[in-house]
Amino acid sequence: MQALWMLLGAFLFSTMAVCVKYASTWFSSSELVFYRGLIGVAFIWALARSRRVSLATAYPGMHAWRSLVGVISLGAWFYAIAGLPLATAMTLNYMSSVWVAAFLIGGALIAWNPRTGTAQALQQGPLVLTVLAGFAGVVMMLRPTIEQNQVFAGVVGLLSGLTAAFAYMQVMALGKLGEPELRTVFYFALGSAVAGAVATLLTGFSAWDWQHALWLAPIGLLAALGQLCMTRAYSHGATLVVANLQYSGIVFGVVYSVLLFGDQIPPLGWAGMALICASGIAATVLRTKAAPSAPAEDH
Repeated sequence: MQALWMLLGAFLFSTMAVCVKYASTWFSSSELVFYRGLIGVAFIWALARSRRVSLATAYPGMHAWRSLVGVISLGAWFYAIAGLPLATAMTLNYMSSVWVAAFLIGGALIAWNPRTGTAQALQQGPLVLTVLAGFAGVVMMLRPTIEQNQVFAGVVGLLSGLTAAFAYMQVMALGKLGEPELRTVFYFALGSAVAGAVATLLTGFSAWDWQHALWLAPIGLLAALGQLCMTRAYSHGATLVVANLQYSGIVFGVVYSVLLFGDQIPPLGWAGMALICASGIAATVLRTKAAPSAPAEDH
């Protein structure tokens, strides 16, 4: 059953990305972050109240940092969705698992002391190859994008995966402290609403049109529902199969990209996506051998 919850969550996030793609025609990325956060706050607050889950926290600083990196990741992802083929933007965001693996390697190298005989850094060979394969996939996938003069959006999309990795690790830390998932998601949504509002006040709000605004509600609702589905999948004892099923989001994104937006993906791009998926799955497997599974990321 956990696998079905994960598949549903990935599908909802991919569908949210479609709404972002359409809405980006009329709204800026900062506006989309604001509305996604505002709707998420209302939805999660109502859900927490119905479940009698307190939203008061003893770790405001940790939630603030998690919200900061999460909002940067979210804004970068929304920008990439607007400027890149949907499948490309989705895949770059899912690079977060590879980034986490890269951080683990970096941490092992920093902690390595050859005088004490600690050889942990020398045992990271498979993980190193996984990370290198992931970045090779990025180069393969972005090469057609660069040829289409979309290099800046590609770099921003890569940034979304990097900052998502930081957010992912912060969610793990909050989970170890016993913070309820609803509370973590609520403060992320609140941070998104505040940061999006500030950024939009500086750049200006777009002209309001109710027909265009109809795309905004699904963005917030699909994001909240997707997070809850993934949380349900992980809360019942996540297996490797469940953890790796999150990459089905790339498959859904590719289908949407081709069918709804008519994106043409060259063979090199397909190969890059496949390599990133494989490296992400491998990184998850290798990391799980060393540490227990953690909650899903927020989008």
